[in-house]
Amino acid sequence: MASVVSLGKETSLEDGMPPAKKPRKLWPSLQTKKPQELVLVIGTGISAAVAPQVPALKSWKGLIQAHLDAAIDFDLLEDERSKRFQKCLREDKNLVHVAQDLIQKLSPPTSTVRSTFFKDCLYEVFGDLESKMEDSGKQLLQSVLHLMENGALVLTTNFDNLLELHAAHQGKHLESLDLTDEKKVLEWAHVKRKLSVLHSHSIYTNPRGIVLPLAGYQTVLRNMEDMQEIQKLYENKSFLFLGCYWTVDDITFALFLEAVKHRLDLEHFILVQRDEFKKLHENMLDKGIEVISYGDEYADLPEYFGRLTSEITMQGRTGVPKDGQQQLNSSAAAHTDIKGHGV
Repeated sequence: MASVVSLGKETSLEDGMPPAKKPRKLWPSLQTKKPQELVLVIGTGISAAVAPQVPALKSWKGLIQAHLDAAIDFDLLEDERSKRFQKCLREDKNLVHVAQDLIQKLSPPTSTVRSTFFKDCLYEVFGDLESKMEDSGKQLLQSVLHLMENGALVLTTNFDNLLELHAAHQGKHLESLDLTDEKKVLEWAHVKRKLSVLHSHSIYTNPRGIVLPLAGYQTVLRNMEDMQEIQKLYENKSFLFLGCYWTVDDITFALFLEAVKHRLDLEHFILVQRDEFKKLHENMLDKGIEVISYGDEYADLPEYFGRLTSEITMQGRTGVPKDGQQQLNSSAAAHTDIKGHGV
């Protein structure tokens, strides 16, 4: 007979199992948005959740270390140079400068073969991600894809193509864009390329567009027309930052954030763990970004974002606020629909 440990009137432990965690309430001003009112900003945290066994997806430092390891494996660096790079990483020296020096070392000066070694290292780091994707991370990607199909725009600072790979498994094609193709970026900003992912730092398949060294950031700064269009999106839509921590301090965002007027009148959101809430709350409010806690740990994000996606999608279909049991029933049905698509 199963043993029962009483925990009060409403909770119990059966056979040593902890009580079910109570779902976090959804943020009212966010769950009433329609998909077409949103720009989803995908940060490192999402890629790290999808493929947690890949250190290069977790941080800038992990990314540089992965490239350094690949360069060493390919015998592209002499021992002394390798030790110097390792020392800089251990001491947390300026990572942008470290990345710049490493890329220059991997890019022969002859224009006809420039970036060949760097490209090889990129493919070594990112080329086999498909086999390393985990189910909980796929649930996150499915929610993002569901919002895209209903009108949300997607922008990412990540170099990987995990979202595109996941969509391909669903028989859907997502186009990868970066800031080197100004015409397509303008079309994306004008909502004419809905099923496209804008990689603001480029994607590993386009080494020349990678925004890592200082020269890459200078290219972004020169691309003023595209940045102005993204600024207009920030002023007229709601940005939802996912898996982002310091993304809003990145130069590609800081550039237009400084130019945006009446930031406090805007309605943007960032989803974070509970212990990150206090660290970010004051700083983000100054940028017009509301900080929302989705739970105590990263494992809580797929379920929270899935429920949020269901509510937002229903808003887009009906445009009528839901309440009471009707809201709960429609949310559960839509969430089941999302989970059923290959997750």
